[in-house]
Amino acid sequence: MHSSKPYRIPGLELVDHYFKLPLDYADPEGRKIQVFAREVRDLDPASVDKPFLLFLSGGPGFRAPLPIKKQGWLKRALQDYRVLLYDTRGNGMSTPVDCLSLPLEGDAQKQADYLKHFRADNIVRDAEAIRSELSPGKKWSTIGQSYGGWCTMTYLSLYPEGLKECFIFGGVPGLDQTAREIYEGTFPLVEERNRIFFEKFPMDKERLARLAKHLQENEVRLPNGDRLTPRRLQLLGIQMGFADTMQDMHFLIEEALMELDGQERISFAFLKKLSNALSFDSNPIFAILHEAIYAQQAATQWACGAVQKELYPHYDDFEDFRFYGEMIFPWMFDEFAELRGMKDAANLLAEYEDWPLVYNKDVLKENKVPVACVVYTNDMFVNAKFSKETIDYVPNMKAWYTSEYEHCGMRADGERILSRLIDLMRGEVER
Repeated sequence: MHSSKPYRIPGLELVDHYFKLPLDYADPEGRKIQVFAREVRDLDPASVDKPFLLFLSGGPGFRAPLPIKKQGWLKRALQDYRVLLYDTRGNGMSTPVDCLSLPLEGDAQKQADYLKHFRADNIVRDAEAIRSELSPGKKWSTIGQSYGGWCTMTYLSLYPEGLKECFIFGGVPGLDQTAREIYEGTFPLVEERNRIFFEKFPMDKERLARLAKHLQENEVRLPNGDRLTPRRLQLLGIQMGFADTMQDMHFLIEEALMELDGQERISFAFLKKLSNALSFDSNPIFAILHEAIYAQQAATQWACGAVQKELYPHYDDFEDFRFYGEMIFPWMFDEFAELRGMKDAANLLAEYEDWPLVYNKDVLKENKVPVACVVYTNDMFVNAKFSKETIDYVPNMKAWYTSEYEHCGMRADGERILSRLIDLMRGEVER
């Protein structure tokens, strides 16, 4: 481990920690990767002795939040903890996976074999290795946002002895569902969001049909040179799962088609904003491992695409335009420039059958680690029904079910939500 000297930004003291950890824990003396974690504490000198709270990020494929200000959930957490903002392997400062680094692994099979080491099981093994160096002999607490909740349940399965308590924001996974069953449960949620969107902005139905027709009849290029297709436009629907973003989508759509030089054309402002909004290409783990996070001893076989074709073929009718949600399709590895070189590896991963279990139900049914979680009952990304099944199965899980927030509750009102979860953990509120 290598650590920086403490340094300060307004209201916070930071220490950067760098670890060399095994790529493959079955070969602990083999190849190493760098894993980065940033310790955050308030300016009270006594904070250096506060217990650790490990942050497990959403995704997969995103780094930990950056501590710009002492606000939100971080402000509340620092009252009781030192917070460790952990860039999980492949992300941020932790040996990143991207369009430049992945080809260095070799051919598609070698790339796929490399990527098999970047799921929740190894994220948790890294965390335990970090705990043994930063907090030897002591248990620590965790907070998981979205996919971080998936990682929390894996942590409880593999290393419950390392955990004092866990908090989960909108990320309690189902323990048994296959990738196909996940999407069979997700599409109805997306259907409902489409209904709400077009009820709120009925004029956009015709606008999107016109726009899709224009994209089919004309070769329209995004600023990076990628062709904009109707199905790529449908991916904008991921924004429907967050608070107040339907308005943003509407205002973006209204400026798409403009009359220029006597012809209907697509505005550059629209193309630029749309390109920025669809960030799969800059976070390739989100795309290439998105279905693999659900895989346990079975292949995913591009489950989302199969469910769409079999059960929701009307999404291919662009005259009756609908948006997708948080969904990855194999055609994206043709249409996103930075994903094209990963296409063969992605196909190999979709057919891979020997994924290890990421949840141990025998361990979880005996769980003794206190867990407090918030479940967003209207969450478009995480099926609340599957979450409840897990909460009912695993002992010592306390849940606050609320329709007050979308999936972005941590960002929108993190201080209040974490305060309530801490009160729930300590028995100061019941639900």
